Amino acid sequence: MTDQKYLQNLRKPTEEDPLRILLSACLVGIMCGYDGSANGKYPSALKLTGYKTAKLTTFCPEEHSFGTPREMCDIHGGTGLDVLEGDAKLLSESGEDWTEGIVKASEKMLTIARREDIELAVMMDISAACGSQVIYDGNRFAENPVYQIGAGVCAAQLMRNGFKVISQRDFASLEILYSKLDEKHVVNESAKDHHEIDWYKSYFEKGVGNK
Repeated sequence: MTDQKYLQNLRKPTEEDPLRILLSACLVGIMCGYDGSANGKYPSALKLTGYKTAKLTTFCPEEHSFGTPREMCDIHGGTGLDVLEGDAKLLSESGEDWTEGIVKASEKMLTIARREDIELAVMMDISAACGSQVIYDGNRFAENPVYQIGAGVCAAQLMRNGFKVISQRDFASLEILYSKLDEKHVVNESAKDHHEIDWYKSYFEKGVGNK
């Protein structure tokens, strides 16, 4: 779950001292998706590019290690944290073991986060690298793909080193962020984070995914 209290306590940035944010590169239109696209458009993340009070740093861990285009990949046997601890693997859709590459990519992302002294990361939901709340449990191309609660490898690396991570679908948290970047922003009180939406509650309450 996201830490809205942390977001509410973020400092008030200025153009001279902007809020330092790390983003999954695809979220702002960089063509680094598995198929050479940006995986679609994400207005909630693109909105951040319009603030002079935000300093954005972008990175695609999967492109860093595996290039673009590439196969899709998912975590097998656990979550991103389990991969970092050696208890799960990242496999490509054809079954190649990409674990070593994604761990190295997560270490590179952590290096960037530390170098830029980031105050928040906004990362791609569901991704085996960047997902922060929900990821696939095994192959997404299975006949009945299963989701699990947990973070991708790179998001988990940031989290366990003290960085806060939200996704482009954590709309309530993003509303708080927008209000920090622009004091005139009127917060949409009806916005919800991913873990608050009906699909999430229904799916995991039914016990389909891991808890």
